Amino acid sequence: MRLIDEEYTRHPFKGSRKMKPYLRGLGHTVNRKRIQRLMREMGIAAIYPKPYLSCPDNNARKYPYLLTGLEINRPDQVWCTDITYIRLAHGFVYLVVIMDWYSRYVITWELSNTLDSTFCVTALEQALTGRCPDLFNSDQGCQFTSEGFTNVLLNRNIRISMDGRGRAMDNIFIERLWRTLKYEDIYLHDYRTMQEAYEGIKKYFEFYNNERHHQSLGYKTPKEVYTGIAMSRLVA
Repeated sequence: MRLIDEEYTRHPFKGSRKMKPYLRGLGHTVNRKRIQRLMREMGIAAIYPKPYLSCPDNNARKYPYLLTGLEINRPDQVWCTDITYIRLAHGFVYLVVIMDWYSRYVITWELSNTLDSTFCVTALEQALTGRCPDLFNSDQGCQFTSEGFTNVLLNRNIRISMDGRGRAMDNIFIERLWRTLKYEDIYLHDYRTMQEAYEGIKKYFEFYNNERHHQSLGYKTPKEVYTGIAMSRLVA
């Protein structure tokens, strides 16, 4: 599962058929049926479609994708969210992040050992204790289409946008965040417990927001762009 996780993060187009020769090339005698079972257990599938951690609820209301052709030119214009899996020594936990699209600033995040909507609603309510976006983008997963989640947004007159089914690139910046997090933190530390993962991810996101300079942001940090305050001034 660790090898599948790492190879999938590098090449998310690989399904069980392409994973089989990769794993056999590393010396593992494994058949496709076993790979399929492990990938289902991890909640991943080849792009396209994207990882299906956020399983759709066919009875829930879906909202159109509103970002096509939209010029996003300021903080708090659009927030986005997604869920990914975080591997531990024995199993996986799930991470939800709420991020400002323009600045890439991670506003809040939560870890959970289940995929119900509660931890997503908690993260959303926490994010909205400070600032508020004009528009909120997510996929069509049951966590984000649930009444508990969408009502929090609607009660604050926030417009809701949802990715097209199976279109991973509709939420491109948060997809890039997952790869950055896994390569720069998760794979380096091999967290054993949920508590270890929580402490490590907390430290990483503090670094990511406050110290990690982005070329696409003019070599500023997400916090500098989100707050409009240069870090040198904060230090002073």
